[in-house]
Amino acid sequence: MARQVSGHEQPVGSTRTLESTSDGAVVKRTVLAGGLRVVTEHVPASRSATVGLWVGVGSRDEQPAVAGAAHYLEHLLFKGTAKRGATQIAEEIDAVGGEFNAFTSKEHTCYYAQVLDADLPLAVDLVTDVVFDARCDPSDVDTERRVVLEEIAMRDDDPEDLLHENFVGAVMGTHPLGRPVLGTEASIEGMAATALRRFYRTRYTQPRMVLAVAGNVEHAQVLRLVRKALGARLSGVDTPVPPRAGKARLTGDGKLVLHTDDTEQAHVMLGMRALSRHDPRRYTLSVLNAALGGGMSSRLFQEVRERRGLAYQVYSSVASYADVGHLSVYAGCQPDRLGEVTGVLTDVLADVARDGLSDAEVARAKGQLRGGLVLGLEDSASRMSRIGKQELNYGDYHGVDDTVARIDAVTPDEVADLAKALLRRPRGGAGVAVSAAAVVGPYAHDDDLPDELHEVIA
Repeated sequence: MARQVSGHEQPVGSTRTLESTSDGAVVKRTVLAGGLRVVTEHVPASRSATVGLWVGVGSRDEQPAVAGAAHYLEHLLFKGTAKRGATQIAEEIDAVGGEFNAFTSKEHTCYYAQVLDADLPLAVDLVTDVVFDARCDPSDVDTERRVVLEEIAMRDDDPEDLLHENFVGAVMGTHPLGRPVLGTEASIEGMAATALRRFYRTRYTQPRMVLAVAGNVEHAQVLRLVRKALGARLSGVDTPVPPRAGKARLTGDGKLVLHTDDTEQAHVMLGMRALSRHDPRRYTLSVLNAALGGGMSSRLFQEVRERRGLAYQVYSSVASYADVGHLSVYAGCQPDRLGEVTGVLTDVLADVARDGLSDAEVARAKGQLRGGLVLGLEDSASRMSRIGKQELNYGDYHGVDDTVARIDAVTPDEVADLAKALLRRPRGGAGVAVSAAAVVGPYAHDDDLPDELHEVIA
């Protein structure tokens, strides 16, 4: 099969059909003048439409002095545009029973509206208005400063969220990927309106953007609405930027972070650096993660909860960025059982590193991934997210059938080889290659933590 032309390689002004399925679904991409990509998925049976404007800018793109700027700006853009105030924005979306929201991650920001298919024109107009024509008034900066600080406080009141932030900081070291998306109290309190406006003006450019629309929509209709909304902004010969790549320069290893908190449970997360999203073994990693801690039949759930009753919640997870990633395992338990739980977690990892997984475990994991992928595409919002992220992260499109085939192609031997590469200590050392650990719980000092935690990253 011929190689699919990536979005950043497609000529400005052209349209390509990326997929056409037997059930009538059609995925198309157009590159508009100025570098904005428009990707749509026509879903005939749908009665809704979701519009998402993806910007390839996230917290890793911030300088330390403006840590949290990408998320802060996301809040600020909803405060009003040249033709709509914040109240009018809320009233217009509520009047049609829709949802209008946004989120910021390490590497991108997305503004999205989900509406009935008949209200697609409003959704396109609202999303483009907010992203392209926000006022960013200094008074709104001060108002949203308090809101963002409340969001940071809310995160700090959730032990699991706080644990995750501490773990990511430990495993990523001083790299920008290790910083919280929300920023810190100090960086938000010191954020100037001029800095946010500069971030907005220099980072929110069309070559970094993808407008993704899914549902009962026609590609030509979406293009008409976008051209009407953006007008003269769609000009020039700029082409889309290629997908984010490169190699992260990471420093530090073997770090244990404790956050003292008067919680009823101890929360622990262990893990190590893993694969980037461009690594061809990423499907193998998905299978490994699912079998390790992705469901009730997973190795961790069975060993920690079902056989020993040591924790109510236990799981593994994977994060994959453009140039690096991490694999982690989590458990929440009684504080006096933290040592035992840590021992079981590391024993499971060591067993999988040494012996791999059984054929039955791999088969169940692949079935779980297949089902989750297909069932997760039952609404227009999830389909919009899928086509938007694929275009932004990879510059191309892989259909559901293609993704399922890649998952099915993973073999137990490939899972075992990857488990050895990621989990086994280098140079044949005993145990498991945990490079970072984080704990939130009622421990005053590191010395109060059980020996198992100190040993696992020694």
